[in-house]
Amino acid sequence: MVGFRRWLHTDLGGHLLLGVLLLGAMVVPICNLWLPEESAFYLSTYTVTLLGKYLCYALLAIALDLAWGYCGILSLGHGAFFALGGYAMGMYLMRQIGARGVYGHPELADFMVFLDWQELPWYWVGFDQFWLAALMVLLVPGLLAFIFGYLAFRSRVTGVYLSIMTQALTYALMLAFFRNELGFGGNNGLTDFKEILGADLQSDGTRVVLFLVSALAVAGGYLGCRAIVRSKLGRVAAAIRDAEDRVRFIGYRVEHFKLWIFTLSAMIAGLAGGLYVPQVGIINPGEFQPLNSIEVVVWVAVGGRETLYGAALGAVLVNYAKTLLTAALPEVWLFALGALFVIVTIAMPKGIVGLIGKIASLRTVPGSEPANSTALKPDRAHE
Repeated sequence: MVGFRRWLHTDLGGHLLLGVLLLGAMVVPICNLWLPEESAFYLSTYTVTLLGKYLCYALLAIALDLAWGYCGILSLGHGAFFALGGYAMGMYLMRQIGARGVYGHPELADFMVFLDWQELPWYWVGFDQFWLAALMVLLVPGLLAFIFGYLAFRSRVTGVYLSIMTQALTYALMLAFFRNELGFGGNNGLTDFKEILGADLQSDGTRVVLFLVSALAVAGGYLGCRAIVRSKLGRVAAAIRDAEDRVRFIGYRVEHFKLWIFTLSAMIAGLAGGLYVPQVGIINPGEFQPLNSIEVVVWVAVGGRETLYGAALGAVLVNYAKTLLTAALPEVWLFALGALFVIVTIAMPKGIVGLIGKIASLRTVPGSEPANSTALKPDRAHE
């Protein structure tokens, strides 16, 4: 009970995040399913889908913040783990189409029939089962991260060199998935999904359920990551971030801790991708673009790294701005994104959360320490 009270006292930002998620989980279904379209409070199915997409991005940002903010692993390839999770779920959704495809083949996807394939590739076998697809959403990104991380961390590759390698990884995957013979739809990717677990993907009820599952995943991802960073593992990870050589000198196997955090982060990113695909209705090699992974770094930097909830906030705000700008002035978006990153780096190195904490500290009486003064500051897990 004491620990719970302390958590309530020191994690105001986390409470706000969980409170907003809970409020959204209660309000969104009512506004979409029960209110008439003429009501001022009615939410369209498009808006529900858009909110669900933002939540997937928030979960992806939390995953990166775990690795970057708390362990100092600046990955420019988390978009690859996100896309791999999306492809795993997309394979399941494609298998659910069956004979309802354009070519009416009961087993092969339309692009396979078009390419004159005669049988299902071995790595597609079993993806008509949801449990296997859900498992692969986590295992495929996790396995790739484990292999990559094992080789990189054992070789003591750090800093900008590691970032470049992760970017090269996602670029290589993008080139591979563009190839038709790989068996993932080539340039067009996987699309035209019909149902998930027997439910129509286009129905309002299914969209609301996907939104609720995404909200639950963000809440679970946040609580799980916070538990990790507050544990001994999190304190060691933060020490590695701040002074890796010292941690190695006192006897810790630094590469093991980094590998564990990196692999877990990749699995959370894969989960975000698996939730993303049913809501947007498509997954293609464009998701592997290095620019997408760089955008995730911007989200975390804008919201405030080393906070988890700040990363989620940054993901939602930046993508909301992207939605508005790409609709009104699409040619301006990339310039605005670059300017935003420069401004945050120079003027707000701790992001929005850090700025709010600084403003709050300036408003306190000199010599006094407010009860919640640590609530909106970066969570120094190693302290």
